[in-house]
Amino acid sequence: MIRTEREYQYMVQRLEQECEYIKLQREKLQELGLTEEDVSRAMEPTLSFHEQLKDEVEYYEKIKRGDFNALINLQGLGKLLIGIRISLGISQSELSKRLNVSEAQVSKDERNEYHGISVEKAQRTLDALGVTVMTKVEHVPFKTAV
Repeated sequence: MIRTEREYQYMVQRLEQECEYIKLQREKLQELGLTEEDVSRAMEPTLSFHEQLKDEVEYYEKIKRGDFNALINLQGLGKLLIGIRISLGISQSELSKRLNVSEAQVSKDERNEYHGISVEKAQRTLDALGVTVMTKVEHVPFKTAV
């Protein structure tokens, strides 16, 4: 996950470089006389990695606009906290000051996407960001294992 504007700029540049690399690689494989099927098979790992990079860049651009997916049963809470910080234009350094913790701690928490975060820590982070997360309860019928 892209967490800073610097990482974003790097990934955009890398994505452009990957496009050129893919084009050249495809041409080289075709020059070797490989069938289109063989070329596609050979290019698959590179194209898969390229799509992953593209998805990360698109996700960052989406959260920069404040466009967040719904949170279901708190799954993805860590990504949401990171996304909120990014969309508000708050740096990790600024958040660390607001939380009265080291910048290294915020960086570590975000690298781990706040894995295992306590409710109290999530609330302190939301307070430091100046946001409220609203939840909605929906009844889902209980299913028994057969």
